[in-house]
Amino acid sequence: MTTAPPEEEPITKSTAEIVGETVKEQMNKAAKEMGIPVWAIYLIVAAVILVVLLITFCCIRRCCRKRRTGKDTKKGMKGAVDMKSVQLLGNAYKEKVQPDMEELTENAEEIAKEGEPKEEIKLGKLQYKMEYDFNNSNLAVSVLQAQELPALDMGGTSDPYVKVYLLPDKKKKFETKVHRKTLNPVFNETFNFKLPYADAMNKTLVFAIYDFDRFSKHDQIGEVKVPLCMVDLAETIEEWKDLTSVEGDNGQLGDICFSLRYVPTAGKLTVVILEAKNLKKMDVGGLSDPYVKIAIVQNGKRLKKKKTSIKKCTLNPYFNESFTFEIPFEQIQKVELLITVVDYDRIGTSDPIGKVVLGCNASGTELRHWSDMLASPRRPIAQWHTLKDPEEGDKKD
Repeated sequence: MTTAPPEEEPITKSTAEIVGETVKEQMNKAAKEMGIPVWAIYLIVAAVILVVLLITFCCIRRCCRKRRTGKDTKKGMKGAVDMKSVQLLGNAYKEKVQPDMEELTENAEEIAKEGEPKEEIKLGKLQYKMEYDFNNSNLAVSVLQAQELPALDMGGTSDPYVKVYLLPDKKKKFETKVHRKTLNPVFNETFNFKLPYADAMNKTLVFAIYDFDRFSKHDQIGEVKVPLCMVDLAETIEEWKDLTSVEGDNGQLGDICFSLRYVPTAGKLTVVILEAKNLKKMDVGGLSDPYVKIAIVQNGKRLKKKKTSIKKCTLNPYFNESFTFEIPFEQIQKVELLITVVDYDRIGTSDPIGKVVLGCNASGTELRHWSDMLASPRRPIAQWHTLKDPEEGDKKD
């Protein structure tokens, strides 16, 4: 019995081999159709593949460069300033600082008018009378009347009154009654100054006319100054004088520097009186003996008060003294801080030189200082202030 030989298994080709044979057949066919050798076809294919690879490489390299440049730019911008923020800030400052075109035009017109002769502003005139009694060394000064005063109130009138005093000491000061709603007040009030004739030659008599205001600072309308050395005190003097402007007299009382610090959680206000400068001369020798009074005021009532030490014979005292007041947070916006510079007098009454009032109802630099203190709790805020007339705002009916 014979056995049949085993059947041979069919040879299977891989996909790659099949693709290779197909490509080879296609290339041979193309070579025959084009009439060129097969190796030329291979060369063309290789060149095409090389070109494709080069193009791909260039694209990849370009993309990598862009990414690297972007990263470097971001790193550099970390320390740079946000230009948008700068622009916004610049616009904000521009609105506050840079004047608009209308303001520039107005300023240009004002500058052009400076060269033109200015019209003299009429402030009115004052009639007064002086009589000197040589036997009693007494100077009797009568404020008779005023006419053609400027209207400082909204209703077209004023509420005038007159302060009378002698320079340079200004220690004794008289005031007339307030005359309501008139531009031609008749005062007819007489005041007496005890004044030796020898001293009279160094004195200047001042009539200062003010417009009374119950709720704010009293505005000075004008003044008349009469140097006594220029008049004959042996005769009775009665005359009219035009009122002159007092512009340029601001700041003659001096300036004071102090710091404010408020701690809301503890309810403590710390006031440090640092120094004062250019204080008004109050003594005969041309100096003063200044000290500072600090008071917490609410509704016109002084709740707490303290004072510094006295600095002898100086117009530029240095204090650097600290004072603390307990004021709860709910009360801090209801009170006022009254700073008064006083000239100490051992024999007579100590006279106030000038004052500064701070609080939420203040204005100008005083309000700004108070607001800065409240906006920066726990931080001392120091600032210079110009002293104001200590009697302003205190005038009664």
